[in-house]
Amino acid sequence: MASSSLTLSQAILSRSSIPRHGSASTSSSSSLSLPSFSGLKSTSSSAVIRRRGPATTRLPVRASAAVETIEKTTETELVEKSVNTIRFLAIDAVEKANSGHPGLPMGCAPMGHILYDEVMRYNPKNPYWFNRDRFVLSAGHGCMLQYALLHLAGYDAVKEEDLTSFRQWGSKTPGHPENFETPGVEVTTGPLGQGIANAVGLALAEKHLAARYNKPDSEIVDHYTYVILGDGCQMEGISNEACSLAGHWGLGKLIAFYDDNHISIDGDTEIAFTETVDTRFEALGWHVIWVKNGNTGYDEIRAAIKEAKAVKDKPTLIKVTTTIGFGSPNKANSYSVHGSALGAKEVEATRKNLGWPYEPFHVPEDVKKHWSRHAPEGAAFEAEWNAKFAEYEKKYPEEAAELKSIATGELPAGWEKALPTYTPESPADATRNLSQQNLNALAKVLPGLLGGSADLASSNMTLLKMFGDFQKNTPEELNVRFGVREHGMGAICNGIALHSPGLIPYCATFFVFTDYMRAAMRISALCEAGVIYVMTHDSIGLGEDGPTHQPIEHLASFRAMPNILMLRPADGNETAGAYKVAVLNRKRPSVLALSRQKLPQLPGTSIEGVEKGGYTISDNSSGNKPDVILIGTGSELEIAAKAADELRKEGKAVRVVSFVSWELFDEQSDEYKESVLPAAVTARVSIEAGTTFGWGKIVGAKGKAIGIDRFGASAPAGKIYKEFGITVEAVIAAAKEVC
Repeated sequence: MASSSLTLSQAILSRSSIPRHGSASTSSSSSLSLPSFSGLKSTSSSAVIRRRGPATTRLPVRASAAVETIEKTTETELVEKSVNTIRFLAIDAVEKANSGHPGLPMGCAPMGHILYDEVMRYNPKNPYWFNRDRFVLSAGHGCMLQYALLHLAGYDAVKEEDLTSFRQWGSKTPGHPENFETPGVEVTTGPLGQGIANAVGLALAEKHLAARYNKPDSEIVDHYTYVILGDGCQMEGISNEACSLAGHWGLGKLIAFYDDNHISIDGDTEIAFTETVDTRFEALGWHVIWVKNGNTGYDEIRAAIKEAKAVKDKPTLIKVTTTIGFGSPNKANSYSVHGSALGAKEVEATRKNLGWPYEPFHVPEDVKKHWSRHAPEGAAFEAEWNAKFAEYEKKYPEEAAELKSIATGELPAGWEKALPTYTPESPADATRNLSQQNLNALAKVLPGLLGGSADLASSNMTLLKMFGDFQKNTPEELNVRFGVREHGMGAICNGIALHSPGLIPYCATFFVFTDYMRAAMRISALCEAGVIYVMTHDSIGLGEDGPTHQPIEHLASFRAMPNILMLRPADGNETAGAYKVAVLNRKRPSVLALSRQKLPQLPGTSIEGVEKGGYTISDNSSGNKPDVILIGTGSELEIAAKAADELRKEGKAVRVVSFVSWELFDEQSDEYKESVLPAAVTARVSIEAGTTFGWGKIVGAKGKAIGIDRFGASAPAGKIYKEFGITVEAVIAAAKEVC
């Protein structure tokens, strides 16, 4: 646990993410280098097809930057000036990079301004403050909107030099928002629809933690999740999956702004997208508001947010009709402003049209002064909350300790002792059943563990038996029912994981159906979201359901994915080891491939061995060089062990190696790897009920890889294994061939 001398914010900051790419930022404040608990602290056409509001508005020309003074302006004038500052920071950054998407920031600047300047509670000097409002730019291509807002608000991660290095190597302003690069960005977005689904996870986390830890005299968890999404997000199926669940769960603190500009890369959305989004979201259980003038209707936007906050039992979609590229005389409201720089002539024309005399990247002094209040205001928000938490901690020490654990990611002392252990005398069982034993054991000691299945809980064996279902009226419970929504499920779990470092979400389906959620799993790996993917029915061993349900290439595909752990345990001890690894490795997701069929508890397996990725479970070479090394994973480790027994009867010296995780093995020292797979022993045989792709690097040019390089078949598991040559006899024959 965090030291009692630290505030909750300080404890959180001490565990915040350090950027993976390049050295740590030198521009960050000391609070960022050390996270805190107050941080409880994540068919083309160039024609202009349709106008939905004024594309331009002329403002009074201000003094040039060279002679600028802070003028007295009306509140409305200052808002307009602030909004245009956001627009031109985006325009200038995209123009300098000659790459990017200026249209969305130009159109969405009013709603962005109102959110960051008037509505949201955050501390720019501590982006990890726990009770901050979260913002997600689901339409991540428009990221200069968010970077401009972070810059104006005073976030140390986005200084002027970061804006001028937009989309360049090593910058804090990459081409799409990345949480591991830019403090202040909550989640990694870019693939359309992922962001809104992440936001559902963030809002779920808030509702769940509020239900568990708030008291009648202390509302310690109380924050909103705001989203901006576009037409492209609406078209992607993942958004419907996630938003359906948001409505079902009644996530009242989720407020999404739909940038209704009717333009996509190929032109007007009428070519492919004519549904009535309002009606669809009402059917999904959302409250829907339409702001008809998103270009200059500041009071309309403010009123919509006020109305949304008054709705407690439903998420809200605010449809904001905007003009993409607002202010550009010749490109506004056309696809040409979506994903390309305006060009020097159009930038100049836009400056003239909006009455903007300033040099590129200039923030007028009155705008700068206006936004400068957010640092002290944010510090005050956090200090007030810290004082509130200190009182809460005195009254409710047990709950406070749990919430600290969730907020900081500090695991309870001795948690791993809860993992069950097994002996060879323990009954044979499917690793999916052993997984459930581990999940239920961990749920007793890890306060941040929660999750569920894509309508397969009774088959994936993921129910936490001591707890009920997370539902609209029981959000304190831990079993999450995702329904048949694999893609949305994965992205929602990313949001849960990124809400707080001590939240440990797991989700489950059949291993073959990772095909439906691979995009979300890749984002898990990219954005360092420690989701545990519980994937059962991991091979042809599931039998009669046939090739549509039998994974072949899936193990290899996840082994090829960066920053993800692919684990295939063989029995109870290895399943426990896989969970220990998954819980400890919170900067990357873990995939557990688990069997449907029963497997014996093998002699020599261990939790500690799994932590090494690959290890020896038996060897009769008496310290000498073995004649052959047999390498197995999961259900095929038993086959390797049986083949070794037969070969030993014939006088062979045989080593059996369990290769649970290639990634973990690769991370071991050269000395350790040599001790398990000595280079001098070229006689190696691998056996795995999946593609042989990739095994060449393990068995070498003189070894043999036994596997399946075609789709499966429908039949009882034993018959399929025999027909595909995944047998003891096949291993023995291969071993004799390579010896």
